[in-house]
Amino acid sequence: MTDRVRLGVIGCGRIAQVAHLPAVAKADGVELVGVSDPSRMLVESVARQYGVTAYTETDALLDDDIDAVVIAVPDRLHLPLGLQALSAGKHVLMEKPAASDSDEAQRLARAATAADRKLQIGAMRRHDPGMRYAANAIGHLGQLMTVSLWYRIQGKLRAPTEAALFPPTAVDDDVRRGEASHKADRRRYLLATHGAHVFDTMRMLVGDPSIVHAHLAQVGGDFSWHGNAHIADGALCSFELSANVHSEYAEGIEVYGERGHVRVRSYFPFYRRTSEVQYFDEESGEAREPEFGATDPYQRQVEAFARAIVDGTPTTPSGEDGVAALRIIEAVATSAACGGQGVPL
Repeated sequence: MTDRVRLGVIGCGRIAQVAHLPAVAKADGVELVGVSDPSRMLVESVARQYGVTAYTETDALLDDDIDAVVIAVPDRLHLPLGLQALSAGKHVLMEKPAASDSDEAQRLARAATAADRKLQIGAMRRHDPGMRYAANAIGHLGQLMTVSLWYRIQGKLRAPTEAALFPPTAVDDDVRRGEASHKADRRRYLLATHGAHVFDTMRMLVGDPSIVHAHLAQVGGDFSWHGNAHIADGALCSFELSANVHSEYAEGIEVYGERGHVRVRSYFPFYRRTSEVQYFDEESGEAREPEFGATDPYQRQVEAFARAIVDGTPTTPSGEDGVAALRIIEAVATSAACGGQGVPL
């Protein structure tokens, strides 16, 4: 393998077209070689756009001269396709959540270790420069006491926002109808899809919870999970995941420790706005607000993946991080179904 990672993309649906493929096209250290999807219409449209080879069979893509793959398919397919790619000797960047459940995610993580291949989970917020600054600043707060974290997806405003920001996409109506049936369990789908971000962010910034309590509110097709978790050294974390709210997108976190405070505000990722961070150091009395400019977290994500392959360094988030996020998601679902009963982790 040369220093330039030769990459294939498995799955040519919307997330691949609006996020992963544009990121790969402008990323340093990677070269897109081919794409695969069982929909001939989708894969040929995407292949023409990027000037690469189209495959309707995953095996054929994996037989090409590639080092790694991005897997951008529904989570029920993550385990079989991930195992297939790892068995073929390819490194894997897996769209979040890592798999359908934590047991499947653990199988993937172990398979990657056994194959001596890299497995990175696509929680792209880890590669937001503001989030990385926040994680470092929180390390200077001393013992943490109270944490608040929220993530709210907009309702009616989401469609026009995406229409304005997303590139044109190819749509296979037969595929779309088929996927709609798999998303019919909206409660499960929303918690898994968005919880993967919420709880990976929690773990990145303040550590692993030891116990989770959660409640669920539902109004029509809108769901809101609220809960609290015990985290390192006895600190308490409250969290909210709402999809949808009938207002603008909102995402953020507040962390208070014995020596100061960190405040983070994040934006819908396709605005390309780095998270805004304020760090208050009580001893000096200074409040710092660094400016990082615009960023594409999906581009930074795939560049980090390529560096990990070339340099032999750990991926972030790792396969085990993906397992941990799913275990929290499952604990939240269990607690909410049991009226807020505590679920240990």
